[in-house]
Amino acid sequence: MRYTSLASLLLLFAVHTQAAVDLKANETPLNTPVDPKAIALLPAHYRLAHAGQLTVAVSAQNSPPLSLVASDNRTRIGSDIDIARLLAQSLGLPLNIVPVSWEEWPLGLSSGRYDVALVNIAVTEPRKQKYDFATYRTDSLAFSVKHDSPITHIATAKDIAGQRVIVGSGTNQERILLDWNAQLRQQHLKPAIPIYLTDDATTTLFLQSGRAEVNFGPQAAAAWKAALNGRTKVVGNSPYKAWVATTTLKGNGLVKALNQALNDAIASGHYQKILSRWGEAQEGVAYSQSNPPGITYR
Repeated sequence: MRYTSLASLLLLFAVHTQAAVDLKANETPLNTPVDPKAIALLPAHYRLAHAGQLTVAVSAQNSPPLSLVASDNRTRIGSDIDIARLLAQSLGLPLNIVPVSWEEWPLGLSSGRYDVALVNIAVTEPRKQKYDFATYRTDSLAFSVKHDSPITHIATAKDIAGQRVIVGSGTNQERILLDWNAQLRQQHLKPAIPIYLTDDATTTLFLQSGRAEVNFGPQAAAAWKAALNGRTKVVGNSPYKAWVATTTLKGNGLVKALNQALNDAIASGHYQKILSRWGEAQEGVAYSQSNPPGITYR
């Protein structure tokens, strides 16, 4: 997909989110000053994945406003990329962006291919056993359907009984869907049918062609897409709350510097500028937490 129409996309999104979003502002980087307090917390023993740079994994999938390609069809922009830049500049380091698939980020962190993963990763208790987290957004999940779908509201397991639901493998939304299916079986109702897809284009094709009834994914991306062309609509949100966080390898000490950088950027207002220009102000955090309690499903 070429992004020659990105300006109209941003304007449409602004109308629906009440956010001041425009092409020039979103393609022009926002800069954050060097943060001596964050730099002081960099562990002396830590070796950067690429010397002299902060290497950050971001989603390779086109999932605006989190990660997308600019009008040059090459440069990655999005709220996660802006947060990555904030972290690198706070630490006085050049930013090295590595686009990855969802399935790649755990191995990439473990093997030292990058220092930080920003792939809309939510904090869970199992993940906390392997990774350290510094929160930077609330994780809102949304149910989307085709614009003319008879489905108007999804709030409980009964609302998805028998429906074909698109989810990402290994995500919180998959966990929620499987938990709801267990509830449906206990109630002798037909469970939903999970459909595992990884790219936005195929997800759109499945919804528009009737191969799936529901898409279950990040709320910010769902709202953006619905505002873009009106071919989908958001019909409900997940009842469970989670935190989206910078993700680093457990015990390497980098999380302390990232946590400090985020909190100082929140205090200075640089953090809020990022979320506001991508229409995500409602998902902002008052302060960054290090390794908070993971999402619960009860």
